[in-house]
Amino acid sequence: MAYREKRYEENAIDESLAPLIKMPLPGPKARALVELDGRYMSPSYTRVYPLVAKRGRGAVIEDVDGNLFMDFNAGIACCSTGHCHPRVVEAICKQASTLIHYAGTDFYYEPQAHLAKKLSEIAPGEELMKVFFGNTGTEAIEGSLKLARYHTGRKKFIAFHRAFHGRTMGSLALTCSKTTQRKHFFPMMPGVIHVPYGYCYRCAYKLTYPECNLYCVSYIEEIIFQGITDPEEVAAIVIEPIQGEGGYVVPPDDYHRALKSMAEKYGILFIADEVQSGMGRTGKMFAMEHYGVVADIITLAKGIGSGMVIGPILARESIMTWKPGSHGNTFGGNPVACMAVLETIALLEEGLIEQAAVEGAYFLSQLKRLQERHELIGEVRGKGLMIGIELVRDRETREMAKKEANEVVQICFEKGLLTLPCGPNVIRFSPPLVISRKQIDRGLAILDEALAQVEGKRGK
Repeated sequence: MAYREKRYEENAIDESLAPLIKMPLPGPKARALVELDGRYMSPSYTRVYPLVAKRGRGAVIEDVDGNLFMDFNAGIACCSTGHCHPRVVEAICKQASTLIHYAGTDFYYEPQAHLAKKLSEIAPGEELMKVFFGNTGTEAIEGSLKLARYHTGRKKFIAFHRAFHGRTMGSLALTCSKTTQRKHFFPMMPGVIHVPYGYCYRCAYKLTYPECNLYCVSYIEEIIFQGITDPEEVAAIVIEPIQGEGGYVVPPDDYHRALKSMAEKYGILFIADEVQSGMGRTGKMFAMEHYGVVADIITLAKGIGSGMVIGPILARESIMTWKPGSHGNTFGGNPVACMAVLETIALLEEGLIEQAAVEGAYFLSQLKRLQERHELIGEVRGKGLMIGIELVRDRETREMAKKEANEVVQICFEKGLLTLPCGPNVIRFSPPLVISRKQIDRGLAILDEALAQVEGKRGK
């Protein structure tokens, strides 16, 4: 047996055993590591619960004490092909034994060029897409802002309430998810105007779709362009096809088409932030495909590399015309990461996108059945395996159940299910795309118990 295959087998996890919690959490080894982390790590990190991961396989995580968890968050939607998919591991190891790094902004190497070609081929639209490689989602957003200003000569941007685009200074100016993320960092990049997103469950205008005629789009023309900024000053609209950190908010089917039509009317670029929603997560390669919209610029990261660090920008050839030296970095397009992405795309095309669509539809249907039994669930929404449940204290008033949402997440962890909150009162589900129906059912059974436990507390 080859060394890499032997090591893979030695580190294998029996996924059929998960979840398996052997002790009260955190266990002794986990507690020691959490203490060490707390002594030396930045306090800016947000840890939802004390999971200390040791290894992962497929849709299962093992912690340092030997507890097995069903993973319904995939490292914040990053491990799209599952933890340590053998083909991705092999691609990484093979490339690492040949060339680990050689600055793609200054030199040439095969993995970067081949990946740029592949990304251009799978991108929506008829025009050739050119690619710039960054390292993270926030870096991809930063680059897209620079490119939009460079191409249009305009300075301003439109972004959305509840949006999350990153935490560096340019992307943070777009981010409008939590005040904690922005507090103490003013002034940020100027020129960003925020407007309400197409969030029908909590319409900012107290209107009802479709009778509203998408007033949330009309508002931009009627109010923003009439009294706040001339549209000829706006370089781009920056938007998530489905909002991530803001609450896994799915807009109406015609929302993005209306926004894109308005943008084209005024020569405004349309930037789709597909960092969390892209690469098969929603049952299509790009989430914007659900809406029949071709973006001018697309930003990617998270699931594109199965956990490897990479953040590409895709832009129409007629837009990506900046001159040498206008933008660059040291590690973008790292050869090891590029090979991981190429293998990830191959796995997506060979069946994982379809699996995300099929199992996502099943997951969504089962959550709606849970909604019938649990008054806490106000709305179930999502596409593919990008699904959220919004918890409310009262379905009529839709009062946010913030405390209850956090309690459900904690109880799920204690029972062996890894979830994450998003928005004030939403629990998100973004499992690896390899997750099986049996694993979905196991996770849903735990969620059912957690909801019942929290509702029981409320009844006392």
